This record gives sequence, C-alpha cells and structure tokens, in this order.
Amino acid sequence: MSTLAVSTSTSGTASALRRLYFVRFAFAIVWALVMFTMASKISPVAAVLLVLYPLFDVGAAVVDAKASRATRSPVLLYVNMAVSLVAAVGVGIASTSGIPAVLRVWGVWAIVSGLVQLIVAVPRRKMGGQWPMIISGGISILAGASFVASAGADKPMLTGAIGYAVPGGVFFLISALRLGRAAKEN
Repeated sequence: MSTLAVSTSTSGTASALRRLYFVRFAFAIVWALVMFTMASKISPVAAVLLVLYPLFDVGAAVVDAKASRATRSPVLLYVNMAVSLVAAVGVGIASTSGIPAVLRVWGVWAIVSGLVQLIVAVPRRKMGGQWPMIISGGISILAGASFVASAGADKPMLTGAIGYAVPGGVFFLISALRLGRAAKEN
C-alpha cells in the first residue's frame, strides 16, 4: 500500500471518528442532564435510560469498528460491543434490585470498557486526538472502582454514575476537536 493510500485511510478514519465523537459528546451531555433529575430512585424511565447508555455505547462501537477497519483490526471494539451489551442487560436486571445493584454493574462495565478504550486509543495516538481517549479510559477504570465501592454506602445514589457521563462526553469533544486539527495538519 502506498503512503498516499495509508494517509487517505487514516484521514478517513479520523474524519469518521471525529463525527462519532461529536455525537457521543452530545448524547452524554443530554443523557446526564435528563438522568440528574432522577438520581435518587430508579423509576421505569430511569431504568430505560440506564439501559440506553450502554446500548448507545454498543452502537458507537459498531460505527467505530466500521470506520477503523481500514487502519486496524476492530477485534477490541467487538469485545467492547459484547461488554456493553452484557452491561445493558445487567443494568436492566439490576434496576429491579435497586441502586446498589445498578452501581455494581455500572462500575464493572466502566472498568472493563475503560480498559478497552485505553487499549484501543494507545495505538491510535499517531492519528491524533487520542490522548483525551487514553486519559478517559484511565479515569473510567478508576471511576468504575468507585461506583462498585459506593454501592455499599448507607444511601447510595446514581449521581456519581450519572456524573461519569459528563467528563466522558467532554473527553469525546476534546478528542473530536483535536482530530479536526490533526486532519488539517496532514
């Protein structure tokens, strides 16, 4: 493959990821704003929204895998799809047991998906815009551990898990902006 072909496929991947990251930012912010109004208990609407977040992650990983095929194997993205799908089912089931169960499932999902995000982003550094994803993956691992720990609190609330979406969204925004700048430099 020529240098021009490699550069074009990398540029196409960066462009697709940039669009995806903008959508992920918007979704995370809107989702968090809606969920903050329901943080003290799990209503049927809150349960649906809690399941929707990891399902959205599945969809985003599908788009990412499709965009990334030209530049690298999407195997880890398939792992992320499976993990997020299992998390959506787990959160749905946990929602019937209460906030502590949801926090435990959400926490384990944050740990595993953060690890996958970290592992996917490191080789993408050369494309540009991936340092926010690397940092976000690391923070997700730490946040997930805190969600699992907070499930044992006297009055656990969903605010921490909901607040997790906001910085994640901001990291997607920063990465999208950096990918745009990197594309202009190439």
